[in-house]
Amino acid sequence: MATNLVVRNVDEEIALALKMRGAAHGRSAEAEHREILRAALQRPARRSLVEVLASMPNVGEDADFNIRSVGV
Repeated sequence: MATNLVVRNVDEEIALALKMRGAAHGRSAEAEHREILRAALQRPARRSLVEVLASMPNVGEDADFNIRSVGV
């Protein structure tokens, strides 16, 4: 269900920037405002543990983190 949202007391500079940004994207200031809100508040898709682990960079071998191998 769609809801109307009224935003009051927006600085003129911000309103103009919203209009310009909307025009640059080929949409109205109102449509741009909706897109900004959607992008800011939409939850990212959940990733599986496998995806999270696969995205971790390779930072070395286990021995690289072994204090005893440093010679302490």
